[in-house]
Amino acid sequence: MNKFELEQNKAFKLANDLKQGGRARAGVAGAAKTDRREQRKLDQAKGLVPFACKLDEKLVKQLKARAEAREDGMTEALAELLVKAGLER
Repeated sequence: MNKFELEQNKAFKLANDLKQGGRARAGVAGAAKTDRREQRKLDQAKGLVPFACKLDEKLVKQLKARAEAREDGMTEALAELLVKAGLER
């Protein structure tokens, strides 16, 4: 690797850290960070399955605001809303 590639990798890492920092700040302050692999194992143990969908921007802003008001985050906020809508857990 030449010097340019090393600097480019540093820039990519920094950009990725900045992207992830927004989500980390939304969590509980002082909570220990878990890496993705460990988080995936924890989610699987809870029976959680990744589920992606496209939503209106206004709705997403409302969901994010609701999740930030809760300590347990977006997953639990969405689960609560789905249960209230009549879907079983």
